[in-house]
Amino acid sequence: MDAKRRWNPVLGHGALLLLSGLFMLPIAWMLSTSIKPDTELFQDRIVWIPSVIEWGNYYKALTTFPFWLYLKNTVIIAVFTVIGTVFSCLLPAYAFSRMRWRGQGIWFAIMLSTLMLPPQVTMLSVFLLFRSLGWVDTFLPLIVPAFFGNAFFIFMLRQFMLTLPKELTDAALLDGCSEFQTLRFIIAPLCKPAIVTVALFSFVAAWTDFLSPLIYLNDAEKYTLAVGLQYFLGRHGEQWNLLMAAATVVTAPMVIVFLIAQRTFIQGIALTGMKG
Repeated sequence: MDAKRRWNPVLGHGALLLLSGLFMLPIAWMLSTSIKPDTELFQDRIVWIPSVIEWGNYYKALTTFPFWLYLKNTVIIAVFTVIGTVFSCLLPAYAFSRMRWRGQGIWFAIMLSTLMLPPQVTMLSVFLLFRSLGWVDTFLPLIVPAFFGNAFFIFMLRQFMLTLPKELTDAALLDGCSEFQTLRFIIAPLCKPAIVTVALFSFVAAWTDFLSPLIYLNDAEKYTLAVGLQYFLGRHGEQWNLLMAAATVVTAPMVIVFLIAQRTFIQGIALTGMKG
């Protein structure tokens, strides 16, 4: 029995390492291709380490298309999307978790039901709305919706807030705090793991979004990195080493942000939904 207990963690970690290795294979191939010379792109056998490492592929890739312009556009959209998502989701999450009001359960169920509506169903009507407002070919259709809440993120924050003692809210209200002050000074600081999780999810979604910028942006100077990569592929589709170099640079910020917020992110995922 003791031997079995000793081997169980080893087997479990071994299985996790094997699965993680399988998921890392495409990333490893992308990195390998990004530093290959043109002569080693198409060979009969798989070559992971090129005979000559071409670090210049990164310079060529970033100078072949307006990378820094697309990076600036993407950062603007991603930053405002994160800010809008966090603020617009915190308020209703607090109302659903810490306050008691008439029809609360019904409105919460209606909000959750919107998760079952695919975005493709409303895509045309939303586009017509933004076109009537004159927002097409601007960043507004990509930023403004984030300030109107997201049902999934509201649900996540609500579930996390339910794990906090109700006495904290009662004590703050007895001390003269308003509901907004209670959220700002008491609940929000304690919800840091959940807030970081929501911010990270919204950042990745905005950073990798391809469909929305493709629909709403017509001017090439307003393209994001996701659309810029497709533009790069259309013009230099045969230069896979340059494309992989550009894709590596585009992917790097997401990896860096995740590594920085990894511990808080995992804590927010682990504690969300423990009560409700």
